[in-house]
Amino acid sequence: MRIVLTGSSGRLGRAIFNALATNHAVAGIDRSPFSTTHLLGDFADAVLLRGALTGADAIVHCAAPHAPHVGTVPDGEFYRVNVEGTRLLAEASLAAGVKRLVFTSTTALYGHAVLPGRCTWVDEDTVPQPRSIYHRTKLEAERILEDMAGPDLHVRVLRMSRSFPEPANVMAAYRLHRGVDIRDVADAHAAALTNGGDHFQRHIISAGTLFKAEDCEALAVDVAAVIKLRAPGLAAKFAQRSWPLPQNIDRVYASKSAGTVLGWHFRFGYDEVFAQLQRGSLEVLPPFSQTNKQSE
Repeated sequence: MRIVLTGSSGRLGRAIFNALATNHAVAGIDRSPFSTTHLLGDFADAVLLRGALTGADAIVHCAAPHAPHVGTVPDGEFYRVNVEGTRLLAEASLAAGVKRLVFTSTTALYGHAVLPGRCTWVDEDTVPQPRSIYHRTKLEAERILEDMAGPDLHVRVLRMSRSFPEPANVMAAYRLHRGVDIRDVADAHAAALTNGGDHFQRHIISAGTLFKAEDCEALAVDVAAVIKLRAPGLAAKFAQRSWPLPQNIDRVYASKSAGTVLGWHFRFGYDEVFAQLQRGSLEVLPPFSQTNKQSE
């Protein structure tokens, strides 16, 4: 396949490029130069798009201002790129005869669906309640793509959970309920290029959880006990390092369709976090004991 990849210089874009380039011809678009980028410019440039999409079979669209940009990038830029840029990309795809568009979205847009003092079980049926301009624009882009999807343009929306570098103790615990390895996210995008089924699909992409829906009540009051029951291996690794177990788990991301419909399964759970820490991977930061307050 010939695949156009937006946001190809970013961390996720580079991971997706690596997952695809062995078997496909990938043309990267980004405003920042990098070895995975071939067209330097704004993907929302109609002239650039017409040339880039000529002869393309599919688009993977992961370019976007995101959570770290909130408060520093004007709201208008979020709308220009995340909403109008996505609309332009879909329209250009239809005009060029591109048959598939894979859109990177985020589990962060569930936002206010996660209630303080409770643990919320989140799957594809959970109604998003966005908090920030980032969440709102990604959700609006999803709706645009859903309206435009059809026999001439199959759309796959992937709501990915946390996958950025953070302290090892935080990351390892998150792999139980709200985190995913960046390589697994890239594999999900690869799977979304070829899977069958409905013209429009939406999937949560997060490492598989060992928790069960009925654990949510206990997770809201005694996290350590539930972890020791469901994930004794993680509890033992924390004990070996004198790391405290999390005191709070407010959500569990559980995809209902990524395995059966998308054909994707995660490869890298919490064991990989410890392995990466051991080998000094830049993907895992040194552990610290304070609760991580960084938002999605």
